[in-house]
Amino acid sequence: MSDWVPSAKLLRGDVSRYAQAVEAWAAQTVDLDLSDRPPPNWPVCETTLAGIVEVRGPGTFNGLETRHLAVAPSPARGWWFERTDRPDDLPTLASVRNVWTTGRIVSNIVLRSGDPHNYCRMVEHILALKVGLVLDNVVVKVDSGDPPLFERGSLDLVEAAERAGIIETSIPARYLTVREPVAIVAPNGAFLALAPPETGGPPSLLMDVAVDFPNVIGRQRIRFFMDREIFRRASVARTNTTAAKKLYCQTIGRIFADVRRLGYNRRNLLIAGRHSYLNRPRLIHEGRSLEAVWHRAALDLTAALALIEGGRFVGRVVSYRAGHALDVRLMTLLHLHGWLVPFAYNPDVTGPAAGRESPP
Repeated sequence: MSDWVPSAKLLRGDVSRYAQAVEAWAAQTVDLDLSDRPPPNWPVCETTLAGIVEVRGPGTFNGLETRHLAVAPSPARGWWFERTDRPDDLPTLASVRNVWTTGRIVSNIVLRSGDPHNYCRMVEHILALKVGLVLDNVVVKVDSGDPPLFERGSLDLVEAAERAGIIETSIPARYLTVREPVAIVAPNGAFLALAPPETGGPPSLLMDVAVDFPNVIGRQRIRFFMDREIFRRASVARTNTTAAKKLYCQTIGRIFADVRRLGYNRRNLLIAGRHSYLNRPRLIHEGRSLEAVWHRAALDLTAALALIEGGRFVGRVVSYRAGHALDVRLMTLLHLHGWLVPFAYNPDVTGPAAGRESPP
């Protein structure tokens, strides 16, 4: 899994900083390794929903308001965000080309197209379902740019999709991967690296994700093949914050419009102090919570991969201390410089070229 990471082509960042970061990542213990499980059998055709289903909850950025969200089958390929309160604006395609910002005080992916007011914030916890549930074509209808927030992470959305039913269409699924291993590194040593799948294997997404926080979260690392079962289990992971940042948002932060009405509370947020959590953590493994790294892997990182256009991304992914800004920058570079190529799987072909074809 790790052999290709040091030699990945660095698309942005300092070479020496990348070498140091890879060394630190490689030295970090894997807390939970599920990569010995066989890769899942993904649907051979593109998928959508069998019907429309609705959920609601307090607004993420205005917790005093109840927000409504509906997920429905899409007549067009891809994921689309439609503002029902803006009937004269076109839906926004979930694509890296439509990312407006990744936030400053509150880190999140914001999509926008057309009119400057035609935006939707905090889309990552919604968009993650595209990859996690292998759900290709969906319209997300929201009654404002502020989607609802849930106490169970994104599990409410997963259950909504399950209630609607996920069905296959007659359109063969398309797959994309990178031409060769690539990476990006930030000045602080965070990095994200992508590589094609193992030669000759079926379509799969193998993820190795590590976080390192200077508080009770500490160092956490997991490795797994993404599938619907794992995604469902991990979808309860909540956004994490520090006790200091929570205090800031409740005091000085109230002078900022983005902060003063935040819908976060002790039930829908994981709050980490220096030596202990201020509320009950989830996803316990061997007596220790891995909620923070599962949130990073299953909800934040998969959402970034869902921003890739043209098909399902397959391959191997390593993330070390990375976040939304680094994710989106790498997704942009992949499209900007033509690093994405079609991936075709033929179970009857073996050898170095199996599983990949040249771009048209």
